[in-house]
This record gives sequence, C-alpha cells and structure tokens, in this order.
Amino acid sequence: MESRELVIVGAGPGGYVAAIKAAQLGLRCTLVERAEVGGTCLNRGCVPTKSVLHSAEVLACAREAGRFGVVIPEAAVDFAAVRERAREVVAQIRGGVEQLLAANGVELVRGEARVAPGPVVHVALPDGARVSYQARDVIVAAGSAPALPPIKGLDGPRVMTSDGMLAEVPALDRLVVIGGGVIGVEFASAYAGFGAEVTVLEALPRLLPTLDRELGQSLALALKKRGCAVHAGALVREVRDDGDEAVVTFELKGELRDVRADAVLVATGRRCDVGAVCADGLELACERGRIVVDECMRTSAPHVRAIGDIAAGGPQLAHAASAQGIVAVCDVAGVPCEIDLSCVPSCVYTEPEIACVGLSEVEAKEAGMQVTTEKCLMTGNAKTVIAGMDRGFVKVVATEGERRIVGAQLLCGRATDLVGELAVAVANGLTVDEMARVVRAHPTFEEGVGEALEAFGTGAIHALPKKRRAV
Repeated sequence: MESRELVIVGAGPGGYVAAIKAAQLGLRCTLVERAEVGGTCLNRGCVPTKSVLHSAEVLACAREAGRFGVVIPEAAVDFAAVRERAREVVAQIRGGVEQLLAANGVELVRGEARVAPGPVVHVALPDGARVSYQARDVIVAAGSAPALPPIKGLDGPRVMTSDGMLAEVPALDRLVVIGGGVIGVEFASAYAGFGAEVTVLEALPRLLPTLDRELGQSLALALKKRGCAVHAGALVREVRDDGDEAVVTFELKGELRDVRADAVLVATGRRCDVGAVCADGLELACERGRIVVDECMRTSAPHVRAIGDIAAGGPQLAHAASAQGIVAVCDVAGVPCEIDLSCVPSCVYTEPEIACVGLSEVEAKEAGMQVTTEKCLMTGNAKTVIAGMDRGFVKVVATEGERRIVGAQLLCGRATDLVGELAVAVANGLTVDEMARVVRAHPTFEEGVGEALEAFGTGAIHALPKKRRAV
C-alpha cells in the first residue's frame, strides 16, 4: 500500500482544481478519475452545452443580419459541424487541464476508486490490476448523473438525457423538453435558435422554479416570443413511441393533452451515487442522497471531505465545486481561506441570459430582513438597443436603512458576465452608495447595474421619474 498526503476521487471541476491547489500548497496529491478529466461539466455539461448554444446564437444572428444592414443570402445549420465544433472545444480545454495537472506535479491515476475507513482508497485500474493508497486525507468529488423520474416510457428509443443530446447533437424539427430548470431551458433556447419546434413541460408553476419568480416568468415570455410552447404546471403521464415519432401525454389543468416530437429530452435533475464511492465499513451521513458536510467540507468520517454535486447543501454548479475544492484543500493544509461559499452566482445561458446572486426579495423577507428593491429596465440601455434586444432588467435587493446589497437578479445581454460585479458587492457587504461611486463605461450592458443603483437615490437618469404622491 502506497502512502499519500491527499487522495482526490474525481477529476471534475471540483477535483482537478483541488488537486492543483494542493500542489501549490506543497501537498503530495494523487487524483483518481475513472473517465475523462474535467468531469461532467467539461465533457457532458457546461462547456459543450454552451458551445451548442453559441452555434445557435450565431445562426440566429445570421438570419437576422438584415436588421443590422448585413446581407446574408442564406443561413442554415449543419448539425454535424455543430457537434464537431463542440467536441473540438471540449478536447482543447481538456488538454489544457491535463497540461496544468502535469505541470503542477499532480499524479493522475485512471481507475475506479472506492474509499474505505482509514482513510484508504482502493483503485481498480483499467487493466484489471488494483492499487491502494493510505491517505492522510481524502476528498470525494465524484459528481452526479442525470436522473429519470418515474414516468412510463422513458426507456423509449427517442428519449434522451442531456448526456445523449450532447453526444449526438441530433438534427431535430420537433423537440419536447421535460423539465423547465436550467438544463431544460438552455436546450430549449438552443433548439429554438436552430429553428426547431420546441415544447417545454414543467411540473411546477413556473420555469426556473428555484430562482426569483420574475426570472422564470420573463424567460417563459421570451421563449414564447421565439416560437416555443411553454406549459408550466404540466404533469407528464407517459411517453410512447409511434412509428417515427414520440408522443408525450401530459396533464394540464385537469385535461390530458398529447404533443408529438422527433425526440424527448428529460431534464428533471441529477442524482448522486454515494454507495459507489464508499467501500464496506465506510458510512457517511447523507441527506437526500448527498453527503453531509460542514463549512470546511468535512464529512462525518474523519479525514474524509466531499465537494461538488455529491456534497449536500450547496448548489450543483461547476464553479461552486471549484470553490469548495479550494476551501477543502486549504483546510487540509491548515491555511486560511477567504472564499464565501454562501455567495455563489447562478447563471442560465438562454436568450436572453439570466444570472442571480445572493437573496431574492422574497428570500430576504422570509429570512426576517427588511429590504427594498430597485430595477433598471434595459429597454432604454444603448447597448441593448444596438444589439436588437427588447426585454430585460437588472434588479438589486438591498437592506433598508444602510442599503447593504444582499442580492441581485439579471435578465439581459451578458447577464452571466455582469453578475460578477454584484457578487463582489454581496460577498463583501458593500452598500448601494459604495457601488454607485463607480463610473461605468458607455455604451455597455453594465450601465444597467449603475442605473439600478441610482434608482435607490433620487432616481435613475435614463428612466422616467416615478409618479409623485399627491400631497
């Protein structure tokens, strides 16, 4: 049995970042991965999805080029080329990650790992051999996989998860998406951009049910404007095959309806397999199928930590996993870490983009806080007008009195980039007045942030004045 200071199970965005940080702090680290470096995010999730979305955005721009004085006689999508482009992007970034691991002296072992008390990590290698590591500390970063709900017919030939959609990037004229969360609406946005007839079925009362209400409602309107059929409160009862098409039966307001499609995407969440990581004798406290951790990512077992999707309590986001990995490694090394894991932005790469950080107005009030909100409607923003966008807003949530920023919600162009500025404000407890000191460049989408902040005072410059109350 070989000895290591740290063994990390899983080389996704949590695991590989933790491994590099460990090497930077002088820890002898072994990183075990059963498949590709980069995990779901890089190989079957965030990165290829955004590549496909970008292709759809380019196509939409080409088709609307006449609005901007550019004549393109004909624009069409080549799904084989879209698929190949996504693979090239993934391969390039994965190669870069592998180079970083090698350059930092991280030992990368390919194999299936299981963690035993001790802690000891047993690894089954691809050639059938086995190796074991006696570790001072272990970090479990095993990730998650798409989950299928108990709906009849989801084993049919035309039913796919996000993994299958990204592996094939199929040419589709009609797509039904079961699930109106982040994954579902991103695929809906992409295929709407490609010109497909898209139907989104969400069981809860609105799209993006875990985010601020206005975000989901506004996105539904935007998708409908692009030709999508969006049904919230829709309960899918069955999926069946009918010749060369799938038929999805769903219940809406007590009425059964059918919708036909070339393929059905099931995007109803992800599941973790804790049992596949734990060897006999290792019992980890779990909550809803995920490992319970404290603020330093420690589990109920000594010297075993968990990060990323498999760790309970945090959002299942790649950048959250990376941040958790740094927190965990700093704890292992006994060095301070200032990362605030309670302040993690969420991003949705639809058209328009969506991003949020901190608390919504409802969440803040449920937490007993006295808050107020102000908003900048982006219809008057010069960059929004130039880009031909017609709907969006930046909303800021701040406490009454000192006006400390506790949250923000954005639906606009480049929202996923703009949210970083507001995340800094939330994480550092900055006030509206402190943030309003910044002069923001013109013309930019970022001006919307400044306008929302101005609205807390005498009013935003580029917004109609609020009606005065009669004396």
